[in-house]
Amino acid sequence: MTGTVYKSTGSWYTVKTDEGASYECRIKGKFRIQGIKSTNPVAVGDVVDFDLDKKSDVETGVITTIHDRENYIIRKSVNLSKQTHIIASNIDQVFLLVTLNNPPTFTAFIDRFLVTAEAYGIKAILLFNKVDVYNQDELLEIKYLAAMYRDIGYECMGISALEGNNLDEVKAKMIGKVNMFTGHSGVGKSTLVNAIEPSLTIKTKAISEQHMQGQHTTTFAEMYDLHFDAKIIDTPGIKGFGIVDMEREEIGNYFPEFYELKNECKFNNCLHLQEPKCAVKNALDNDELHWSRYKSYQQIMEGDQEHYRKDHYAQE
Repeated sequence: MTGTVYKSTGSWYTVKTDEGASYECRIKGKFRIQGIKSTNPVAVGDVVDFDLDKKSDVETGVITTIHDRENYIIRKSVNLSKQTHIIASNIDQVFLLVTLNNPPTFTAFIDRFLVTAEAYGIKAILLFNKVDVYNQDELLEIKYLAAMYRDIGYECMGISALEGNNLDEVKAKMIGKVNMFTGHSGVGKSTLVNAIEPSLTIKTKAISEQHMQGQHTTTFAEMYDLHFDAKIIDTPGIKGFGIVDMEREEIGNYFPEFYELKNECKFNNCLHLQEPKCAVKNALDNDELHWSRYKSYQQIMEGDQEHYRKDHYAQE
């Protein structure tokens, strides 16, 4: 039998067939996929083959094959640098929820996520949530950030999951697609999913006032079928986002505004760091590129997986 993984708890997987039947499945032995050393060999969104376990009193299955993935979002754990985690696979587009504060989402985190989405060919949309609670100065900062990412080519929307601002526009973009929602704990993912599909009633928690961080409410990634011909993958909150399996020479290609200038550099293998006559650095000196993006690029190139989250928004 063949189906799609809708939920992963680490040991059991909910697999749904095209006919709509769901089975709780486990894996037999260890899967090794394309050399990826991951904490989760089977991810939500995977298409798998499974056999029914006739020895079990309850009808369960055993996953035997994972079909080739069209794409996936993968991250390296900041604390366990040798461990990687595939958040979800076979995604049409990803919505990254961003909040200015309560909790803060730094540009370095946004940029690392966008680089990974670019590397695996997944469309990314930035949702600036909680616009209903910001003061005038904070709204101006949100508008500045949105303008910066729009200038690069990313779609950006200001929303309020709590008040319902612009949610119809979000839903319109989701139709006919597998949509992943992600971001830090506390940015409002579960509140947004509930607002889009109230029948789901996913648990939410308040922000921790002491640390201004969200509390994990979604423990495992899970996919849901929505009433308006769309699928949504709700994911656990991500604290850090380490880049996985990218050569230094290719990272600049996943910054679209850098890639556009690549052919104007003196050297075709320019890393945009110390090389002379670099078009990217010239554009920075002429205020044609954003310094916060270049700072993110430098940190990724230096392999700094640990300290980037401590940086605040880079002011230009």
